Amino acid sequence: SRLVNYTNISQGAKEHEEAESLHGMGFHGRAASPNMGTLMGVYLPCLQNIFGVILFLRLTWIVGTAGVVQSFLIVLMCCSCTMLTAISMSAIATNGVVPAGGAYFMISRSLGPEFGGAVGLCFYLGTTFAAAMYILGAIEILLKYLVPQAAIFQATDIHVVNGAMLNNMRVYGSLCLGLMAVVVFVGVKYVNRFASLFLACVIVSIVSIYAGAAKSIFHPPEFPICMLGNRTLAWDLFDVCAKTVVTENQTLPSKLRMKFCSSENASSSHCDEYFVQNNVTEIQGIPGLASGIIREYVGDYLEKGQILEKAHLKSVDVHGSMESFGLYVSADMATSFTLLVGIFFPSATGIMAGSNRSGDLKDAQRSIPVGTILAILTTSLVYFSSVVLFGACIEGVVLRDKFGDAVRQNLVVGTLSWPSPWVIVIGSFFSTVGAGLQSLTGAPRLLQAIAKDNIIPFLRVFGHGKANGEPTWALLLTALIAELGILIASLDMVAPILSMFFLMCYLFVNLACAVQTLLRTPNWRPRFKYYHWALSFLGMSMCLALMFISSWYYAIVAMGIAGMIYKYIEYQGAEKEWGDGIRGLSLSAARYSLLRLEAGPPHTKNWRPQVLVLLKLDEDLHVKYPRMLSFASQLKAGKGLTIVGSVIQGNFLDSYGEAQASEQAIKNMMEIERVKGFCQVVVAAKVREGIAHLIQSCGLGGMKHNTVVMGWPYGWRQSEDPRAWKTFINTVRCTTAAHLALMVPKNVSFYPGNHERFADGHIDVWWIVHDGGMLMLLPFLLKQHKVWRKCKMRIFTVAQMDDNSIQMKKDLATFLYQLRLEAEVEMTVVTLMMEQRSQMLRQMRLSTTERNREAQLVKDRHSLVRMESLYSDEEEETLDIVPEKIQMTWTKDKLDAERRTRNNAPENFRELISIKPDQSNVRRMHTAVKLNEVIVNRSHDARLVLLNMPGPPRNPEGDENYMEFLEVLTEGLERVLLVRGGGREVITIYS
Repeated sequence: SRLVNYTNISQGAKEHEEAESLHGMGFHGRAASPNMGTLMGVYLPCLQNIFGVILFLRLTWIVGTAGVVQSFLIVLMCCSCTMLTAISMSAIATNGVVPAGGAYFMISRSLGPEFGGAVGLCFYLGTTFAAAMYILGAIEILLKYLVPQAAIFQATDIHVVNGAMLNNMRVYGSLCLGLMAVVVFVGVKYVNRFASLFLACVIVSIVSIYAGAAKSIFHPPEFPICMLGNRTLAWDLFDVCAKTVVTENQTLPSKLRMKFCSSENASSSHCDEYFVQNNVTEIQGIPGLASGIIREYVGDYLEKGQILEKAHLKSVDVHGSMESFGLYVSADMATSFTLLVGIFFPSATGIMAGSNRSGDLKDAQRSIPVGTILAILTTSLVYFSSVVLFGACIEGVVLRDKFGDAVRQNLVVGTLSWPSPWVIVIGSFFSTVGAGLQSLTGAPRLLQAIAKDNIIPFLRVFGHGKANGEPTWALLLTALIAELGILIASLDMVAPILSMFFLMCYLFVNLACAVQTLLRTPNWRPRFKYYHWALSFLGMSMCLALMFISSWYYAIVAMGIAGMIYKYIEYQGAEKEWGDGIRGLSLSAARYSLLRLEAGPPHTKNWRPQVLVLLKLDEDLHVKYPRMLSFASQLKAGKGLTIVGSVIQGNFLDSYGEAQASEQAIKNMMEIERVKGFCQVVVAAKVREGIAHLIQSCGLGGMKHNTVVMGWPYGWRQSEDPRAWKTFINTVRCTTAAHLALMVPKNVSFYPGNHERFADGHIDVWWIVHDGGMLMLLPFLLKQHKVWRKCKMRIFTVAQMDDNSIQMKKDLATFLYQLRLEAEVEMTVVTLMMEQRSQMLRQMRLSTTERNREAQLVKDRHSLVRMESLYSDEEEETLDIVPEKIQMTWTKDKLDAERRTRNNAPENFRELISIKPDQSNVRRMHTAVKLNEVIVNRSHDARLVLLNMPGPPRNPEGDENYMEFLEVLTEGLERVLLVRGGGREVITIYS
């Protein structure tokens, strides 16, 4: 009575059937509680899904082609792969309830929506092509063994038999697919009612094989094979295995002789030479289990069209007529070990049948592992024993005869069965039809589960169906894809395709288990305890190996399809959060990487701008200057660390909601400007304090910012509140104290957006003071972005009248060549008054670190005047940064000479030391005006001007003069970027 209620339809089908029945009766009943046990709910469905068309139609041929030992190896590889996958799957399936969707649900919830969608669709395609394979198997049984006369296309020529057969398969396969789709559409209850019949067919067929093998020990079945020499003849083309027959005491030529002879005369002169030279003999096709034939058979891989020959039979080696080759049994395709692996693997699939129905099980945590592993052990035992029995009972040439032409068009495995070959033929036909119906029922539900998760937008329509939830549109798509498999028309070509998709699915099941186990997430608590990450990793490796062993090009296509789906879901922005293992893996990898980065400061070669962008928000909490983000994204080209920070003035307890709103507004703007990074909003009593907190605390470990991007305080002259520009200068001082680089884009509203393109133009770098190479590196980074890609780079350096400007230009060009930077070098001569020149000579106090800087020496070697003195009021100590290991090039002799020069300086030189602040300001302002004239003259048409940013004065009283100096220096320039180095080299000539 329990078997009568058996169902093998995927989860949800039974509920649909009940809903349909109740709807017809006009009332709704209460949902039945899960009540299926291990046997009915897992073991038998897995058994029925694993046993299939390959066992009945191809296993004998695989054993005949590869031999017993290699066939044993093929079965071992495939069954080991599915056993390891079953162990991983049992761990995942017992780590919580698995609803409809089965393998897709497990993988997506373990590895995230991207992997889940990719592998779910692969599993769906595998199940769909499985339906095509089962239908092709059923049609092959129908046309080859049940009703051969039903074939529509008949071969007029012996050489086009295969083509006619393929066309028949296409016509009947399409009709069968259409009929099955209608049955599934009308209602799964009809498929469900025959589930126990299909299961009985499979079991009876397998039992009959074992019964026949046991009987063959004492009484082997009579299936003689006709041999001409050592070649196998197709017995269905003649009646008697002899050259002549005796009728009424007359010796007459047989039908066989007539086939090999070109005229009715049938004399030796008109007959095929091989036929004349060799004898016709009969050998036993099924010698039986006690014959010992297994010892002499090792298999034989054949080329397409090669005749099946029996070794050790006496034969005269003559080629014979080509016209007679159609009378022999020959190979219909070239074979190899890898091809056979791909054809056999579908026999090992079907292990998900139990886990797919976990919601219907009384105790899923116990039933799924026990039922699935027992089913795999049972089927593996059947496959291993079948390989041995076929090799021990059936003659080799019969085994290699795929379609049974040598045994009078009988199914080869049927010749061994008891009591009749028809048991296998009819049983295998019904089991393949049943398996096809189950695949056509299960695949649309899997697609419906994927569509309802809404991670792949264009599949959304397939989530809808009939009133009771039946996936009508998904069924239509499944039928169309299955039709593609039917049009291929060859079981041997469809099998490797679905092998790829199933192997992809199993690979990711193993990966999911391995990831969860290694991460040791608190939620990973499966009731099934007999798993290990090493077993999962081995299973994953075996899946990958089997994919490339069976068909490397199909493997690449399957992986390509999965990869494209993955990238599409990622591109669409999978918003699902399922607590997947990939997120945990990312956290673990990030933690490991951050700890590695803590080892020490990055080498110059690894330096890249890790940017903290300080944004200003308006009263409505909108970003005031969005182009700051555009500039940051162009500078980063989507890579590296970007932190966007802002400060809200107030009390944190009172302004928490405002901070959250600000953060969301910034994130929205970051998404619009395509800035990939992090956002941090700080609430502080004073804005300058908040900025100082951001500069100090943003980032984590080695992933901290090394560069600050800050906006210019527009309208600072008109502002009654001096805090605006005081905050700006305070931030400059903070970045200097923290040894961070600083970038201040002025006139940022004129900067290009990400959608704009400069077709030509220049990025001009005014290299006045060497600050670690920031000025040289920034144009190169900007040019990586499509906005600035076509701009050319020019470097301007400033010289005095007395400087050796020609040699300086040559040295700078050489230096740029060694830096691998493409740029034009321009020299600009600036004439300064004698008083300023003397002042600069006085300030020519260089620390050891500065003398070591390789790039500065390009200027120092030829210049009597260092523009750094113009550019800063800072004391020597502020420049004395911890030296890096760079080869010393400033010799002791030069240092002594400099000291002597300083001591022997004229009296008025020493008097200049006590210059009053107002004179200093006048000098600085005069220099700013001079430089500005030169810059505007040379770079008025530049797309962007990069300029050294001088440091603020030591005395805060001079802050306003400092702001004026910056204004004068940058006046008349449309887009200018003020850059201040962080006190370390960021670019090097060394490899």
